[in-house]
Amino acid sequence: MKQQKDILKGLKPERVWHWFGEIMQIPRPSKHEERISAWLVQWGKDHGLETKSDKLGNVLIRKPASKGYEKSPWVALQAHMDMVCEKNSTKQFDFMKDAIQPVLDGEWLTADGTTLGADDGIGVAAILAILEDPKLQHPALEALITVDEETGLTGANGLSKSWLKSEVLLNFDDEDEGEYCIGCAGGIDTVAEMDYKLVAAPKGCKAFIVKVSGLVGGHSGDDINRGRANANKLLNRILWEGTYKHSMRLATIDGGNLRNAIAREAEALVCVPEDKVRAFKAMVTKMGKAMVFEFRSTEPDMEFSLRDADMPKKVVDADTQERLVNLVYACAHGVLAMSREIENFVETSTNLASIKMEKTFIRIATSQRSSVESAKQAAAAKLEATFRLAGCRVSHSDGYPGWTPNPDSRVLKVGVDVYKKMYGKEPVVRAIHAGLECGLIGEKYPQMDMISYGPTLRGVHSPDERIEIKTVEMFWNQTLEILKRLK
Repeated sequence: MKQQKDILKGLKPERVWHWFGEIMQIPRPSKHEERISAWLVQWGKDHGLETKSDKLGNVLIRKPASKGYEKSPWVALQAHMDMVCEKNSTKQFDFMKDAIQPVLDGEWLTADGTTLGADDGIGVAAILAILEDPKLQHPALEALITVDEETGLTGANGLSKSWLKSEVLLNFDDEDEGEYCIGCAGGIDTVAEMDYKLVAAPKGCKAFIVKVSGLVGGHSGDDINRGRANANKLLNRILWEGTYKHSMRLATIDGGNLRNAIAREAEALVCVPEDKVRAFKAMVTKMGKAMVFEFRSTEPDMEFSLRDADMPKKVVDADTQERLVNLVYACAHGVLAMSREIENFVETSTNLASIKMEKTFIRIATSQRSSVESAKQAAAAKLEATFRLAGCRVSHSDGYPGWTPNPDSRVLKVGVDVYKKMYGKEPVVRAIHAGLECGLIGEKYPQMDMISYGPTLRGVHSPDERIEIKTVEMFWNQTLEILKRLK
């Protein structure tokens, strides 16, 4: 594999890719941004810019206005420093220690078996390239680079209401070149805990590992309406059949990972009475083929496997197992409602993100999103009711607000005009179902005029994450022109 500097060499704009390469060297999982936060603070100071951080690790770097822009309103450039850490099961990689390994794939840049971190490392890199260039024309700038966007938006949520001077904010966390986002969904997490007991494994059984893998996965907001499968739901279909028709007993289960990612893999260790093994194997094969056919257009690489395993000494008690497989079957996943006002726009959804076994309980994590606050709360209540019927303890995160669209935004009008003149076509103006920090920032700074945009990314929150190289230069050029116009 080429060295990173060789892979990124020659890509334009050069300084944006340079700083993206530097950022890829620094581990920055959500909730573990200490190193990247400290690096950004030092970067600001090394460049002679006013720089500070807060107790959460958010970083603010200020750059004075260029000549002729001294009386213009301040402009904030905003991105988040953390990244989603997902890898293929066969990839040996430690996100707390290792540097991301970029790979050129035609017109795209991706990573070797892991998430790339272009969400939102490319936004941070663009901000640094703007801050370091003394020749650019722009109003006074504030670079706001936040922590923990991916697992709760806690950086933006904890932002001081007196930190920013800006009246305009450019958020660099959109994933489709040629569009401006002017609104987003709010979100909340709902988590269930189901206590279990371990009992002696029944005698006269054989043990197997049942696994679902190879799913596309993706972002639980942007991709929730694309018809992709959820590994937790598919695995549970097999476990439910095994429980009720083949006397199967569950020893362990592990599915999905992050709250904002559609589960790509799930597996369970089970044991089956020897006289039911043949029928159980036939069932797994039959159901696996049926589900591969069911999702043939959206999950071309889906795989079901059943392999022999060492017999466990303990299994989950029968009552908990039965409640669990019924709960996961009943648990909602996917689109709950489409917008009645915006064509083809998801209003409300939920994601069955992960199922994890702790020492004494099974933890089921879900996330709900909606552009309507009351619908968001109703979706969370629906999940809570389902979990309570199964005898679970239930908790909710604080959640975060949506961002109400403002089609009369001045900065939007500037952006649309810039895009039309630069590229000869109208950009798309839309709201998105994913959560953005703009909602929380707008709550603290209600007069802030905001848009969100960026280069084209695909496969975010999965090891398939990739960025279209040519769109980075397009994003860069329009940003410089927008800054020129904000006089």
